[in-house]
Amino acid sequence: MLFEEFGFDNRILKSIGHLGFDAATEIQARAIPEAMAGRDLLASSKTGSGKTLAYLLPALHRVYKKKALSKRDPRVVVLVPTRELAKQVFGQLRLLLAASRFTSILIQGGENFNDQHKQLQKDPHFIVATPGRLVDHLKQRHVFLEGLELLILDEADRMLDLGFAEAMRAINAAASHRQRQTLFFSATLDNTQVSEIASELLREPSRVAVGKGFDEHMDIAQHVFLCDHLDHKEALLKHILLNQTIKQAIIFTATKADTVRLSEIIADWGLSTQALNGNLSQSARNKTMESFAKGQFDVLVSTDVASRGLDIASVSHVVNFDLPKQAEEFVHRTGRTGRAGFKGDAYSLVGPKDWFNFKAIETFLQKTFTVDVIEGLEASFKGLQPPKSARPAAKKSTAKASSKASKKAPKKSPAKARFHDNAQDDGFEAFKLPPKRLASRDNSTVQQDLGDEED
Repeated sequence: MLFEEFGFDNRILKSIGHLGFDAATEIQARAIPEAMAGRDLLASSKTGSGKTLAYLLPALHRVYKKKALSKRDPRVVVLVPTRELAKQVFGQLRLLLAASRFTSILIQGGENFNDQHKQLQKDPHFIVATPGRLVDHLKQRHVFLEGLELLILDEADRMLDLGFAEAMRAINAAASHRQRQTLFFSATLDNTQVSEIASELLREPSRVAVGKGFDEHMDIAQHVFLCDHLDHKEALLKHILLNQTIKQAIIFTATKADTVRLSEIIADWGLSTQALNGNLSQSARNKTMESFAKGQFDVLVSTDVASRGLDIASVSHVVNFDLPKQAEEFVHRTGRTGRAGFKGDAYSLVGPKDWFNFKAIETFLQKTFTVDVIEGLEASFKGLQPPKSARPAAKKSTAKASSKASKKAPKKSPAKARFHDNAQDDGFEAFKLPPKRLASRDNSTVQQDLGDEED
C-alpha cells in the first residue's frame, strides 16, 4: 500500500518523500487507518517492522487537521522505555516536522532538569519522553496534560519490565479525559501485565498483531558458532569482521569492561571502533551513537544499551560475543540489522557459559539453530547436558547407592580451564581464565550492565 493512499495531509506526504519512503510496511498498512479513524489501538509487531512511522504519521495528520484542545498543553506525548529509543524517535519526529510550524522536545533522564523546564514553558506541541522523567515534571507542575489529544506508548512491555507501571498510570491519570486517543505498541500482547495496563489505558481498542512480536526476522540470516574459550571467541570474531563484506557492525557483550577491551582489540585489526556502555555520560553516549549513525566508524561494541532504539539501515552485521540472559533481548539485539528492507547477518558465539542461555533462546523462538563451522576454527566443545534437576529421576535403589558412594569418595578440587566467564549465572561454576588474562576481568568489572536503563 502506498502512503499517498492513506489520505495524509500533503505536508506529510512531502516529508515522507524526502525520507525516501513510498510504500507502507504491514504494520503501517494495518495500524495507520485505525489510528487515523480516531480509535484507540493495541498493536504488536516484530522489531524493525516500521512501527515508529505507524504511530508518528497518524499523530502528525491529527495535529495538522484538527484544532488543539488546549494552547498550553502538549497535543501528543510519545512514551518510550529508554533514552536511546527516545533519541531515535525524537530524531525521526524532527525530520517529519522540519517544514512545519509545530514544535517538539525530548524529555529524558540524564539531561539537565532545569533546561527541560525551560523547554516545557514554551508549550511544545509534541513531547517524546521516558516515563520517569516526565512524571518528575508533572509532580513539579512544569507540564499539564489535561488537553493532551494523543498518548502513544512504544515498547510498553519493556516499560513494564523496567518498573514503570506506576509512572504509566500517573501519566494516564494526568491526561484522563474522553477525547484523548491512545496508541499502545508492545512486542507481545500475550502477557498478563501488558493486558492489565492496556485495559486501564485503552477504551475499546482496535487490535493489530503482525505475526508474533518475537517472530524470526526473515531478512536476517542467523549463524551460530561453538567456542572453546575466550581466545577462540576472539579468533572467530576476527574472522567474521575481516572476511565478510561489512558496512557497519554491532558487537554485543555482557559487561561494560568487555566493550572497552574488545574495541581496543578490534582497533588493532585495522577497523575503526568505539565502545558504548552505561559508564559513559549521557552526552558521551549520544555523541557515540550519532557518530555511528553517520557512518563515522565501522564497529560499535556495546552492552544491551544499544539493543533497542538504534535504527540504522547500514548495520549489516550483529555479533553476540556473549549471549543475553533474557531470550527476548536476543531478538532485539539481532533486530539491529536487516532493517528498512535490507538483508542482515547475525552471529552468535556460544561457549560453555552461554550454552543454557542459547538453549533458552531456541525454546523461546521454537527453533533449532544449525551450528556453523569455519575450517581451522572448529570447536571441541559440543554442548552441555541439562542440569541434574532437569533430568529424569534415577531409580530409587540406584540413587541410594550413588549417595553412599559419594559420601565415601574424597572431595576433589575443580580443574581450571580457559573458558570465558561472561558473568552470567547459569548454575555452573564459572570457568576461569589464565592469570595473564585475569587482570582485565577482575571481580570489580565482571558485572552485568544494569545501569543503562532509565530511572
